[in-house]
Amino acid sequence: MSGPTNRPVGRRTVVLAAGAGAVGAALTRTAHAAGFGWTDDGANYVVDTGAQLVFKVSKSTGDLTSLVYRGTEYQGYGGMNSHIESGLGASTVSVKQSGSTILISVTHGTLRHYYAARSGENNVYLWTNKADTSVTASRYIVRVKKGAFLNDEPDSYTYAPTTVEASDVFRKSDGQTRSKHYSGRRVMDYAYIGWSAGGVGLWMVRSNHEKAAGGPFYRSLLRHQSADGGGLYEILHYGQNQTEAQRFGLQGPYVIAFTDGGAPSSALYAGTLSTPWADSLGIAGYVPASGRGKVAGVGISGRNTAYPYTVGLANPSAQYWGPARSSDGWFSLSGVLPGEYTLTVYKGELAVYTTSVSVSAGGTTALNTIAIPASNDPSHAGAIWRIGDWNGTPAGFKNADLMTYAHPSDARAASWTGNVVVGSGETAAFPCYLWKDVNSGILVYFKLTAAQAAAAHTLRIGVTTAYANGRPQVTVNDTWTSAIPAPPTQPDTRSLTNGSYRGNNHTFTYSVPASAWKADTSQYNVLRIDVVSGSGASGFLSAGTAIDAIDLLT
Repeated sequence: MSGPTNRPVGRRTVVLAAGAGAVGAALTRTAHAAGFGWTDDGANYVVDTGAQLVFKVSKSTGDLTSLVYRGTEYQGYGGMNSHIESGLGASTVSVKQSGSTILISVTHGTLRHYYAARSGENNVYLWTNKADTSVTASRYIVRVKKGAFLNDEPDSYTYAPTTVEASDVFRKSDGQTRSKHYSGRRVMDYAYIGWSAGGVGLWMVRSNHEKAAGGPFYRSLLRHQSADGGGLYEILHYGQNQTEAQRFGLQGPYVIAFTDGGAPSSALYAGTLSTPWADSLGIAGYVPASGRGKVAGVGISGRNTAYPYTVGLANPSAQYWGPARSSDGWFSLSGVLPGEYTLTVYKGELAVYTTSVSVSAGGTTALNTIAIPASNDPSHAGAIWRIGDWNGTPAGFKNADLMTYAHPSDARAASWTGNVVVGSGETAAFPCYLWKDVNSGILVYFKLTAAQAAAAHTLRIGVTTAYANGRPQVTVNDTWTSAIPAPPTQPDTRSLTNGSYRGNNHTFTYSVPASAWKADTSQYNVLRIDVVSGSGASGFLSAGTAIDAIDLLT
């Protein structure tokens, strides 16, 4: 990502000795840019970064009430400010300047929120510390004025004439669907989100999400545009299709960044951003780099090199992740809070290895080569036939790509019904999702050799999530029907209709007796897959599930 970004005005480097306004020991610091400072206009603290950005924060609520870059106001649509959630209301707000940094602190009950400005930068740094559930704070939203930027991601447009579902999924006259949910990105897939037009870029650069939930593959709101303007989100906790309990504590920094049209500086990205200037600002819950540790592994063996591998760390207090190098599986996760963690290796999005690691402040936990046992990867099992592959996603199945940014009723979706013949493009023909009301009872046709028909076999169906306890029951040749399996633990909110297939991967296994197969090898065996559940509503909100892979083992 290149291009001119964050050009400061009047910057030079000086060394401040301890005791002369420096933070801690002697630091290299940027001198104040011309105009840098803050004022009080009665209702707001007004911060001039000394570059090209001036912003205001309400003294009574902590809302961001103005965001002026190069003399143009970008804040505000629908008469609303930018703020935590939908606005905190009455709060205690204070401001202080520490050398080249201005910090505005917001207190609302147990919640602490912070805005910081650095001399000569066109950035607003934000932190949010949610200590408990007493205050609702699941997002920060930057509300951008109508007409400031063109809509270059139409699926996240939230205004259309017909409501499809709830009050947040809409249909256009051409049958395409729109929703703020339809970002199409996992949290590990983006470092920032925003717009660029007319030589101005406005971006939300995400934090490392160490106190968020859902892991590296989680999808949530990122941005949207409506008839009234646009919104950029940093999601602190999102309940839709959530697989983990909410974490509490300080999240950030995340950054509102203005540029001259290019991408935000990579120095602002999570994992790259260094904020020693914030170490002594008194931000509640702040842990400096010296109080964090690192986990590094020399490699991972037993990988399927056709897939990317990700290494994650998680405990009830924090989460981290990073890629394993494609050549040898080397990985390194830094900036980790001290504690005991579960380390998980993912093939695609499928967990294939777990272990425990301990992280200490200032230390590196070094791991020898991790060997993934063949038995941990279901793809290694010999199969008579297999539809899809075991990677923890519905990738390759019918409509799978579309479903991360559209409703299942979208006009762009291929028919959700239709039977499947093994050996004739079965993966692309099999729908990525199955619902009780929509396409339950799908048929899969396949032939067996005489030796195969004479033996019992295990049928496996892997799912990535489920809605309303939807799970598969199978029937073979109308002569043998499986028991109804118990529902695995899955999120209890919408998933398949709001752009997310990611839940708790689960494998259902069925022991099919030899007596169920057809003895005539010239005939097709017929597998029927029904979705069963006593829960759910109707249509695409009936009980359903997302498919990872289906196979019949040798």
